[in-house]
Amino acid sequence: MPVAADLLTLTPAGLYCPRGGFHIDPVRPVDRALITHGHSDHARSGHGAVLATPETLAIMAVRYGEAFAGTTEAAGLGRPIRIGDIRVTFHPAGHVLGSAQIALEAGGCRIVVSGDYKRQLDPTCSPFETVACDVFVTEATFGLPVFRHPDARGEAEKLIGSLAVFPDRPHLVGAYALGKAQRMIALLREAGYDDTIFLHGALERLCQFYESRGIELGPLDPVRGLKPKDLAGRIVLCPPGSMADLWSRRLGDPVTAFASGWMRVRARARQRGVELPLIVSDHADWDDLTATIEETGAGEVWVTHGAEEALVHWCRLRGLDARPLNLLGYGDEGEAEPESSPAAADSPDAEAGPTGDTGSADDTGAAA
Repeated sequence: MPVAADLLTLTPAGLYCPRGGFHIDPVRPVDRALITHGHSDHARSGHGAVLATPETLAIMAVRYGEAFAGTTEAAGLGRPIRIGDIRVTFHPAGHVLGSAQIALEAGGCRIVVSGDYKRQLDPTCSPFETVACDVFVTEATFGLPVFRHPDARGEAEKLIGSLAVFPDRPHLVGAYALGKAQRMIALLREAGYDDTIFLHGALERLCQFYESRGIELGPLDPVRGLKPKDLAGRIVLCPPGSMADLWSRRLGDPVTAFASGWMRVRARARQRGVELPLIVSDHADWDDLTATIEETGAGEVWVTHGAEEALVHWCRLRGLDARPLNLLGYGDEGEAEPESSPAAADSPDAEAGPTGDTGSADDTGAAA
């Protein structure tokens, strides 16, 4: 039976399978890349060949243009693909539409690379699937015991309740363009909110993409051209990076909200000037991280991009062979640190880039 290092190792570009000749979510262009999901810190353009789920390939095309890679191949969930002597299978990760864990198998050893994942139900993507394995490579974005996410449905109801309390003020909600914005809309619809939701231009293209995949989001309109009085008591979604810039001033005196797992930390909310913190995360919290590790049955755990040391310590206390990977280049989009905010999203005249998307600006900070 091969040891894990025979199947997966670290290179400057990221995780690499030498027996298959491919990287997983590489941080720089490589000859062959397997991509877990469409957030820009995992899915970059310029690779020679890309293997990903059909939805992730389509998302990459929306964001980077049709020529984002030399060649592409779609991987169906649960359908093994042979690459050299490696058996590769994509499994649902529950993070965003098209997100997947990637399982590698050879010689009786199975490694599962989680990518980003969550265990909470999400009407906009396939639910997470636990995959038994020998080695589990897990993210740890919220890998500290303080992070225990509430039911996201309650957070959506909190937002609707605030509309009743402040009927004369728009409610400006910071939400990452890929995954979080669509999930927030779906949660609001499930909670009975049927009114039109207004969108910053950077969110329009991906919302249209979700709807093209059969995910109903209800009535949506662009916010451009509207005045504060037109938006009183209405919900406006925008990239987090646009909440405090010149663009947001056109809304008058909005109630500011931010949908992120980082809103669990009150100091983060205060630093961003958030009036209404919404703890809605697209990543697993501490309880789900630890439960998932146990459910996989893995005897070896590699921990990456997040609070690595705490989760490594938890694993070792339980007799598991665990180590941090200290990978760089992740967490720039989605729910990484919410403080980082690309300038592209801060221009009031740059609601959408050449492809109708602002690149990483839509998920600025951390895809939490």
